[in-house]
Amino acid sequence: MDEIEEESEEEPTKVQSEASNACLSDPKEPGLQDVSPETMDVDDEGLAKQPTTLTNRQRGNELTVLPATLDSLSIHQLAAQGDVCQVGVHLNKDCSLLNKQDERGFTPLMWAAAFGEKTVVDFLLAEGADPKTIAWERESALTLATTGGFIDIVKALIEHGVDVNTYDWNGGTPLLYAVRGNHIKCVEVLIDNGADLTIESDSGYSPTALAVALGHKQIQKVLEEHVLKLYDPELT
Repeated sequence: MDEIEEESEEEPTKVQSEASNACLSDPKEPGLQDVSPETMDVDDEGLAKQPTTLTNRQRGNELTVLPATLDSLSIHQLAAQGDVCQVGVHLNKDCSLLNKQDERGFTPLMWAAAFGEKTVVDFLLAEGADPKTIAWERESALTLATTGGFIDIVKALIEHGVDVNTYDWNGGTPLLYAVRGNHIKCVEVLIDNGADLTIESDSGYSPTALAVALGHKQIQKVLEEHVLKLYDPELT
């Protein structure tokens, strides 16, 4: 886990920032602007003036760079976008793509988990995708899902037997990332399924210490109550 910064506002994950390049371009045609009365030019008599600047369509210009098409997107990009139909088309053509890892070791399932695409996650798991795959820097689908607070995906992955205590390159576990993002429901599900509260990140933070440092009081309460139940089962 990274050191705690003064501002607790969460930055986008590396997966999310890289995957933004896979998104399709703005569907509005280039050179065409929405015109409202507030933005129109008017003459001295208050009448709207006709624009003299030609649009790209009027000039007859064509785009030199076309937006990405579905055919040019990889199965990883399609999974991140939630396009379950096209993901299925790719798998029908080549079933080996199901668990294919990209240049960073991410599978289609990991991309879908990172972006909260539950429908794609369910489809890939039903097709036999391996939820236990670890990327080159030890990221997992569960870690990515908890970072985004996608509780439904977290539950689905746990039901498929993933390790709730897996750690990444800097010692971050799913529980630590859930605490960092202030994702209370994810924290509750993880500890109910055996997440270890004693594991510390490389920077020395346990889940409870991290919650205190970030001022996440409700999560701190959840963690403390869980510890009390471990010592006194009658509190359950």
